[in-house]
Amino acid sequence: MEEKVVGVTFPVPKWFLDRILEEGKRVFVKPSTLRVQPGMRLVFYASRECQAWLGEAEVESVEFLNSVEEIIKKYEKELFLTPKELKEYERERQKWHSRGRRPRPWMVLRLKNIRKYPKPVKPPRFIAVSGRYIKEKEYREILRKAGV
Repeated sequence: MEEKVVGVTFPVPKWFLDRILEEGKRVFVKPSTLRVQPGMRLVFYASRECQAWLGEAEVESVEFLNSVEEIIKKYEKELFLTPKELKEYERERQKWHSRGRRPRPWMVLRLKNIRKYPKPVKPPRFIAVSGRYIKEKEYREILRKAGV
């Protein structure tokens, strides 16, 4: 029997994750790469110097928008990125965009039940920018190692 996917994880610099885990920002955005549904877990992976899962949230809703202006207008106060940072992210994304292909829409995740783990958890393998799914067994292991 196929193991159930319960969540997703994406690499994000720690200082941005702190805005969610410490400051209460509730809207996470990134170009759409994985299929995310309400009720799934978003497990926060701090990239760069930390390289560990630091916490999680439940996905309350998923929305796809095509422009950063639309995202800013609708979610500015709740976004984990400032308008300036989001616009810079868009400029960087355009640099790497493949010619002739339509850019992916922005995936906007509204979060609830955000919690920081008591202990950081190192993943067993590298997590690519596109992110990856987390299955039930791995999720239970993350919680065990985090001391939850």
